[in-house]
Amino acid sequence: MRDFWKEPETKKINKKKIIFTAIIGVILISVITTMIIYVKNRQFREWFDTVILRKEVNQDKLATIEIKEEEKPQIYAFNQYIAILNKNELKLYNNFGKEEKTQSIEISDPIFNSRGRYLAIAENNGQKLYFITDKDITWEETVEGNISQVYVGKNGYVAIIVDTANKTIIKVYDEKGNLLFNTYLSTTRVSDISISNDNKYLAIAQIDTSGIVISSKVEVMSIEKAKTDSDNSKIATYTFDNNELITNIAYQEKNRIICMSKDKITSFTEDGNKEELFNNKDKNTTFETIELNDSIATIEEVNSSLFTADSIVTITNTESKNSVTYTANAVTKDIYTYDNIMALNLGTEIEFINTGGWLVKRYKADQEITDIVLSGNLAGIIYRDKIEIVNL
Repeated sequence: MRDFWKEPETKKINKKKIIFTAIIGVILISVITTMIIYVKNRQFREWFDTVILRKEVNQDKLATIEIKEEEKPQIYAFNQYIAILNKNELKLYNNFGKEEKTQSIEISDPIFNSRGRYLAIAENNGQKLYFITDKDITWEETVEGNISQVYVGKNGYVAIIVDTANKTIIKVYDEKGNLLFNTYLSTTRVSDISISNDNKYLAIAQIDTSGIVISSKVEVMSIEKAKTDSDNSKIATYTFDNNELITNIAYQEKNRIICMSKDKITSFTEDGNKEELFNNKDKNTTFETIELNDSIATIEEVNSSLFTADSIVTITNTESKNSVTYTANAVTKDIYTYDNIMALNLGTEIEFINTGGWLVKRYKADQEITDIVLSGNLAGIIYRDKIEIVNL
């Protein structure tokens, strides 16, 4: 018979579980609080970036590559390498400053262009063209006429502009060096070219100065159609206001063409919709760039005191139209861009930021910085006798 007078057993409390849960809760609250303060409080963010995340690096404490000023080497950054072209020799150095590859390049005055692991090098106003994949030359070409511009697409397609006595020729190659087609222009000047990320389209920015007013247009060609009939491969033409000089164009995500002129930045979608993304009227805009994956950026100089000014960087996503800002506490002397990274030259400092508006790395020098080279993975700070490598 059951004993109804028996005292019920007391359930044991798992103290370890309670302590563990409490610790996890405290950690989560601390992380969330830190993130909120990081986003909202600029002074805390500066301290956290410098002390905790170690985003600040200094001159003379990085990997370096020695160079000789009297030789006047040509320097470029692509993928994971610093490329140095000197006396028809191209040397590739990794992010530790170690030489990884040397190869012969018969070019003295180079035009560089790259995308990801692809690099094209052409002789400025010459005939030679080289294409490098990763570290190796995969094809080369000699053309008739003078090369004035070279462009590399996301998947390794290459377009070059060749000037001759009476016309301009645009040549398009695939990633293996096969010539896909030529297109000829005799009445307009080409200011820029761009290939869509899916290799479907070639956009050509053209300027006509023969009339009373300057006229600009962007023509879009189907690369597939141009392979068999380049004369009838045009699928779209976008025109602009009189005297609106289109200087740069760039294909971004979803085959959106971004066009930059002196006063405006304009977007055209694949179905032809036109939208003005930026107008610098009544703005103290010092720099603009469209050379980013999916954004544009503008820099406006704003006085912070009687003798100092800040640089306000506004980054706008070209699809969502959402904007973020980043403030640098100095006047920007130059800007460099690659993929989703921007480098702001502030004199004796360079601030590397991404298109989300966050600091990636800050480089501090003891002297004025005059030139840098930038890829998505690293930057080279160029001095008279050396290159310092900043890993991003």
